Amino acid sequence: MAPTLIDQQQKNGMTIRRLTKQDFEAVVALDAAAVGHPRTSYFERRLKTALLRPALYIQFGAEQDGKLVGFMMARQMQGQFGRNEPALRLEALAVASDVRGQQIGSALLSKLEDEAKRLKILEIRTTASWRDHAITQFLNHAGFELGNELVVDCRVADQKLATLAPDKVDLSTLQPDDLYDVVCIDKKVRVSDDRRETFFYELVDEAMNDSAVRVSLVARIDGIAAGFVMARTNLGDYGRAEPVAVLDTIGVSPDYSGRGIGHALLAQLFANLDGLHVEQVETVVSSKDFQLLGFFHAVGFKPSQRLGFVKRVG
Repeated sequence: MAPTLIDQQQKNGMTIRRLTKQDFEAVVALDAAAVGHPRTSYFERRLKTALLRPALYIQFGAEQDGKLVGFMMARQMQGQFGRNEPALRLEALAVASDVRGQQIGSALLSKLEDEAKRLKILEIRTTASWRDHAITQFLNHAGFELGNELVVDCRVADQKLATLAPDKVDLSTLQPDDLYDVVCIDKKVRVSDDRRETFFYELVDEAMNDSAVRVSLVARIDGIAAGFVMARTNLGDYGRAEPVAVLDTIGVSPDYSGRGIGHALLAQLFANLDGLHVEQVETVVSSKDFQLLGFFHAVGFKPSQRLGFVKRVG
């Protein structure tokens, strides 16, 4: 299929276009040069997922003289971390060392902003280690600011959790049939008419198609859904070399509050992650959500060495 004007644009002798399957090896090579080692499995999985869900994954490359010299990868956020408004999450970026200083990263970001406007999305979000001066400097120059959300994490070995007795709560891996119950619990928790079926459908669909990534759980008491946790193993976003579990959202029905459902879900999640040799769990919490911050602090989460950044579009 020939590229459309939206898919491709020329700027200062450089072509900014959507990535294709044929760019896979070039992307891996660019990333390896940036992080110090190839992350082939991460990009294989991401390419597979992007092909299955092209509307959610936005991936652009910069080409000069027929050679890929940079790329930028983002994903639509439709409800992760309790957010009400959609956003783009910038997850991967690399530029060839011999063309740095030519504003390639800025050109890619400009294209991403155009895509956000087309999708009527008002924010681009990302996280970065405060020690990664190259990326934080780029984000600063690109107009990003510190977000009003806090990144917190917990080492699996440092968690402070105890599971409930098996006869009190039944914990199981998320299944497609759980979607209705999850949406109903989310609606009760948020006390809103905003039903996020699309967001949860995508998470459930991803869980079913890539079990190595999704580690989501549902809790039931006497056969009735009482809570859920949506999480995934992150195998390379933001240039990370080690796998990290990202907790997207957690919810407990008000009908079962105070019965340790949230703690039971996290305890089982940590146990499953330990079996997968994933050593750390990370999530993002609004700085104003003192109740949720207190919950995570009580089970062992601490402020992360990563910071959250946001750029308003338009």
